[in-house]
Amino acid sequence: MNTLTFPLSGIPDLPRNKASGQDPYASEAQTNALLRLGAQYRLQRIQAADMITTDEAAALSGTTRVTMNAWIKSGRCIGVSHLRRGYKLPRWQFEPFIFPVLAPMAAALASPDGWQLLAFLESPHPALDGQSPRTALEQGTPAQRVIDLATAEGH
Repeated sequence: MNTLTFPLSGIPDLPRNKASGQDPYASEAQTNALLRLGAQYRLQRIQAADMITTDEAAALSGTTRVTMNAWIKSGRCIGVSHLRRGYKLPRWQFEPFIFPVLAPMAAALASPDGWQLLAFLESPHPALDGQSPRTALEQGTPAQRVIDLATAEGH
């Protein structure tokens, strides 16, 4: 799996106890640090070895770049924004155990957003014994279980 993680070092812990009299909200500095961390993650994720261009995805799936862009916009496949235009796509989504699940999963999550779909598929989930939905699908978990989990997350 090509997921990336970043430690939250350098970002002061947020107080969690309102009774302590400390502000329970993130400071401007903490918020800016988290935003920078998120931007860094997205850039590194886009540059990961498993990400391909729309042209490469079209060739892999036997379709055109125009069709691929339409699929991304409808949630039929995952595409994340790359620079000012264009998308990068995880190659693994075209595997037969993942591709048919994408459109129903996007509908269940109520979003065709590529970052949201990618985060859902690559994040460990307690309902899947700590596995990510992608790993669970790779290991034979029924697609309907992942779709049901996406439905619960989307509502």
